[in-house]
Order: sequence, then structure tokens, then C-alpha cells
Amino acid sequence: MKKDFTPERELLFLALGGSGEIGMNVNLYGCDGKWLMVDLGMTFGANEYPGIELVFADPAFIEERLDDLLGIVLTHAHEDHIGAVPYFAADFGVPIYATPFTAELVRRKLEEAGIADDVELNVVSGTDSFALGPFDVSYVPLAHSIAEGNALLIETPYGRVFHTGDWKLDEEPLVGEPATEGELTQLGDEGILAMVCDSTNVFNANASGSEGDVYRGLLEEVRKHGGKRVVVTTFASNVARLQTLGEVAKKTNRRLCVAGRSLERIIEVSQVNGYLQDMPPQVDFDTAMGLPKGEVLIVATGGQGEPRAALARIAEDSHPIALDEGDVVLFSSRQIPGNELAIGKVQNMLADRGIVMVSDRQSHIHVSGHPGRPELEALYSWLRPEILVPVHGEIRHMREQARLGLSSGIPKAVTQKNGEIVRLAPGKPGKLADIPSGRLVLDGDIIVPADGETVTMRRRMAREGMLIVALNGQGRARVEGIGLPLDEDYDEFVEEAEGDIAAAIGKLRGSARKDREAVSEAARLAARRAARRWCGKNPQTRVIQVDS
Repeated sequence: MKKDFTPERELLFLALGGSGEIGMNVNLYGCDGKWLMVDLGMTFGANEYPGIELVFADPAFIEERLDDLLGIVLTHAHEDHIGAVPYFAADFGVPIYATPFTAELVRRKLEEAGIADDVELNVVSGTDSFALGPFDVSYVPLAHSIAEGNALLIETPYGRVFHTGDWKLDEEPLVGEPATEGELTQLGDEGILAMVCDSTNVFNANASGSEGDVYRGLLEEVRKHGGKRVVVTTFASNVARLQTLGEVAKKTNRRLCVAGRSLERIIEVSQVNGYLQDMPPQVDFDTAMGLPKGEVLIVATGGQGEPRAALARIAEDSHPIALDEGDVVLFSSRQIPGNELAIGKVQNMLADRGIVMVSDRQSHIHVSGHPGRPELEALYSWLRPEILVPVHGEIRHMREQARLGLSSGIPKAVTQKNGEIVRLAPGKPGKLADIPSGRLVLDGDIIVPADGETVTMRRRMAREGMLIVALNGQGRARVEGIGLPLDEDYDEFVEEAEGDIAAAIGKLRGSARKDREAVSEAARLAARRAARRWCGKNPQTRVIQVDS
């Protein structure tokens, strides 16, 4: 391979995001001098990024090679696969390919960002194939927790790749028609070089379960609570679950009310694309509240504890939908790791008001959209790939899937992580090189490095607090502490810190007394030492010199 990492007569794989973590999926395939991107996702900010809502994979590697990037192919419409499109697609300047449901959601994102005219968005119908340089790409429908979940069959001069996207096996998917065992077996008969596969649920000993079973579970659970107002919270993107809840509302003679803009948007896009055609008509909030409690079923956003979502506002009694003691909330979704505290806060507010809650641990009202071990083993046996490349998981998930694949008879497995270029063919597959990889964050309206000074300083301030030292022209200091645990000792601390600063500056000799940098550093160190002495903290300290 050339030093500039241009693919030669070979097939390469490179994850910029989604390998070593769950979310933020960005994958690249390299072949005969060209690159193809699969998915362009993001994830949501966590406590490690104070004040940050969105996190992206750093695309610097491919930004330096845009002349060789042929296009972006999207597997499905979850945010961890499409969420970064409006932030980078216009700059990339390459066409995007998606099936109709995904394309419609992406189109709306591009319009909201004001760049719809700057991005070529191609809608691919069904399993139609399309060529991008050395890549021939076609969609293979698989079941998932959103409409039009797809794998990709990527044909190259060096072999065929089956890129699963997010998937599961479901004998009763309710929405969509996933590929059958026979169709997948035929793909295996024709030969699969590599299977690049979702690892999320590899530790689950059981299959994920069917949406048809969830329908029966939700129907039974809602029937238990006749005469009560029932709210169901679920992922807005789970079109099959929305279909299920529409059927449950009809079967229990309840009117359907939807609370949450993202739910409204998904229902609208679904119906435009031929899904949810049998959904019962919805009633507005006033009508819902005017109906007898047992005659309304409310579907609400916010099952992950989002503070501005409908369920949080219902919990704190600041939403037009009101619940009383004994009313019921069904959590028809799983807890995403990292959201436990936020979900717990909402649930505690509901519990404090005597509202009954039921989760998937108590009743069969949710199934995952990702494959457990039996489903992984089944797909291995149908496709029979030569190489398994686990993705979409933390390191522990991916290594476990590699072990599972090898024990199931797949000849080779390559465990990689973000930034590792893997050669799939020709020759023995394996890691070829490391490239710099990292994260970017959306901070306000600006995208900055996740490990840059801005975010790092904010993290330190959140942990240690901050000191501001203002020095006038005579070297007198004023100290302002922010976020230090001093309370009633604060005034004494400030007096002592200001004295320490004056003493430190007074010890400077010769030219150092007139050196602004030397004066600032002496003041900074004296202030930090005082803070450490008084409260055990090492605050971020900034010295401002005022010429007066």
C-alpha cells in the first residue's frame, strides 16, 4: 500500500466510528484507488462532554481524500447511522444513496440544515443494484426496529462483502418483508468473502424475539389496566412498534393520542412511504383528556429520560396530558447504557405521584432490534463467509463475536477498532495500518475536537472549579472563585489567596518583575496553591492583567 493509504489492487475496510463503541457508525471500503462510505452516524453527548449534545466520528482521513470518495450508502435511518449527514455531506460533495423511507428522513434533515440543494440524494428502490467505481452495491432487507433496515451486498473484483447494518431475525416483523432463509442461503451459495456484522447483543444467549410477540404482550398488558389512562413510551423510530400500538388501540377500543414531535414526524414519513396505513385516527390532547380514562391510549416520546421530551413533562405535570395516581406508563423500550440516571429521574417522579410503571423486565412489551447468539449462528450458517469482521459494539462485544464466529466454523475473524485499516483481500486478511481517528463534538453551533482545549477545559472546570485572578498595573490582585466548595470560608480564602499572590509577585527579581508572563505565572501558581490548601481542588486558573 502506498504511504498515502490509497487502496491498490485490494479490498480494504476501515471504521472511523462504531468499532469499539455502540453508535456513531462510519465505515469505509477501499478498492482500486477508490473509497466507499457506508453510513454517517453520530451519538449523543455524555457526562464526559459537558454542554455537548452531539458527538461525531472525526472524518479527517477521508476529507483528505475526497477526490477518491465515490459516495455514501446508508443502511437505515437510525441516528447512529445517518445523524451526521447534515453536518458533513455538503462538504464531502459526493452522492448519497438510501431506500425511500431513509431517504425521506435524510431529505428533511438536509432541508432543516438549508443544504438540500447542495447534496445529491439518490433513492434506491428495493434490491436494485447500482455501481460506484469498483463497487456494485445492492440492498438486502433485514428485520430491525425501524422501517427498511437493510444489509448491503457489496461486490468487488476481490470478493463480495455482506455488510449487515443493524438486524435481527423476526418471523412476525409486522412491517416490511425481510430476506428469507432461502434467499440468504443462496447468497452464501454464490460466495461471501467477508461478513461485516453487528455485535451489539452477542452476549444474549436467546434470540431477540418477534414483534408479533410484543403485540400480544402489549395487548395483554393494556387490557389489564381497563379504566386507567395508559401511556406507552417507545423509540419514535420503531415503526413496527407504532404499527403494534395502533392495533392494540383498536383491539382495546381506545382512541390513539401521540405526544412528541419525533413520533409525529416518523408517522408522517412512514405513511408517505406506504407504512402505517391502518393506523387509527389520532386525537389531540384536549380530546384525549376529555375521554374516559379507559378509552385513550397515549404514545409518548421520552423513554430514555430526555428532559424536554413528552414523558418527562408528563412526569413533572407540565404537559397537557395529565396522569393521576393509579394510571399506567408502559416502557416499551430498553435502557440505552448511559441513560440510567435520566430514566431513573423520570421514573421516580412518576412513582412519587403513585403512577404504575411496567417495563420489559416485568412484561413482554419490548424486544431488541439486534441479534442474539442464535440469530448470529443462523446467519453464519446461511452465508458461510470466509471472513468475519465484527463491528457495532464495544471491544468486548466484537471480540466475543469473533470467538463465536470461529467456533461456528467461519475460517477467519478479524477484530479491528476505529482507525485500523484491514485488508480483506487478496491474501491473508488482517490489520494493515493505523490512521489517526478521533471524535468531534457539536458545541453550540461549532464543530470542535472532542479532545481539544475547549472541551478539556470545560471538563476540568466541571470537576475542579475555576479561579479568575485580576492583576492591576501595581500588581494588586483580585480573586474570584467559581464552583469551589468553600461556602462560609470563601471570604477568608480570597483574602489569603490575594496575599499569597502579592507575596509571590514580590519575590520576583530583576527583569522578571516586568515580564508579564512571569508575573502571570507566579500569580497563577500562588492562587492554585491557595485553593488546594483550602479545599483540595486544583481549579482551572486564569490571570487577567489590567493596565491601570
